[in-house]
Amino acid sequence: MATDKQPAEKEITVEEKLSTLYQLQTMMTEIDKIKTLRGELPLEVQDLEDEIAGLETRLQNYQSEIQNNNEAVVDEKHKMAESTSLIDKYKAQLDNVRNNREFDNLTKEVEYQGLEIEFSEKKIREYGEANEQKKKEIAELKERLDGRKADLTQKKGELEQIIAETKQDEEKLRDKVKKLEAMIEPRLLTAFKRIRKGARNGLAVVYVQRGACGGCFNKIPPQKQLDIKMRKKIIVCEYCGRILIDPELAGVEE
Repeated sequence: MATDKQPAEKEITVEEKLSTLYQLQTMMTEIDKIKTLRGELPLEVQDLEDEIAGLETRLQNYQSEIQNNNEAVVDEKHKMAESTSLIDKYKAQLDNVRNNREFDNLTKEVEYQGLEIEFSEKKIREYGEANEQKKKEIAELKERLDGRKADLTQKKGELEQIIAETKQDEEKLRDKVKKLEAMIEPRLLTAFKRIRKGARNGLAVVYVQRGACGGCFNKIPPQKQLDIKMRKKIIVCEYCGRILIDPELAGVEE
């Protein structure tokens, strides 16, 4: 009785793994170049947005201080009106005093209310001066704010233009990256990402250049160079930890 045999899944060779990893590295390097093209613009936009938010908060605080001062002026004017009313009342009573004690008490009350009026006038002047100073600061702040908003509009425009120009290329590259990542075993892919994250230039896979690591440029022993050319096992640089391949696998002539 014949039985159907399931075809054995083809085992991926080390050479194929290395080739796929190098292709993945090439795609990631292209994406890095696009990010470099954008440069510091995303950070500059964020910094400007943060600065504008801070300036707008300060502007609101200044405006609130002016409003509070205006309300305080109204309160002081009410106090002055009350003191004036009391002075008129006490002066009228002075015409009908019966002894020196009453006269002295009423005179002191008139003087006290007069001092209260002077104190309120002084505070009103201070509030007015404070408001004038705040208005100058608000004018300067608004001018600075307008300048920063103009800078933000310009930077955003530049960033949006670069993103528009590179978006299609980046999307294609990211699609290729996903397909390549699906072909790599999870443990190896995790190691690749870890090495790449720790590498200054984002290179996790490099080829041998003149007997040295293409990442850190430290010399590679002859026996290890031979092992790399054999493509029988995955070999990493003993100095920087990058995965090493031979130039021919990378499509490069020594």
